[in-house]
Amino acid sequence: QVRLVESGGDSVQAGGSLRLSCAASGITASTNTYYVAWFRQAPGKAREGVAAISPDGGSSFYADSVKGRFTISKDNAKNTVCLQMNSLKPEDTAMYYCAATPRWGPPRTILAPFEYGIWGQGTQVAVSS
Repeated sequence: QVRLVESGGDSVQAGGSLRLSCAASGITASTNTYYVAWFRQAPGKAREGVAAISPDGGSSFYADSVKGRFTISKDNAKNTVCLQMNSLKPEDTAMYYCAATPRWGPPRTILAPFEYGIWGQGTQVAVSS
């Protein structure tokens, strides 16, 4: 059974930085073909994709709203995916989730929530003005 646990969410001022981590358990190196993505959801808003990364960490994808500010990375030895968030804005305030899908190739719509079936519990990010 694969489990994902997010951590690193906090309250920060605009312009600050946070690093979110998504730790996976129940994954073996020989069968690790998971694409992993970060999503966020603010109260009353739809869940939106933020960033995604390929199993080997060689390919990454970003929503236009975070390009140039956020960076997704992967450490296979630690079974961890991180999201480095810089130059944070109040509109980045949301619950952030990591999610995974076991695939050999990328999902057709890689930042769409419906493509992912394994989800973490979320970590809260709050950015004040």
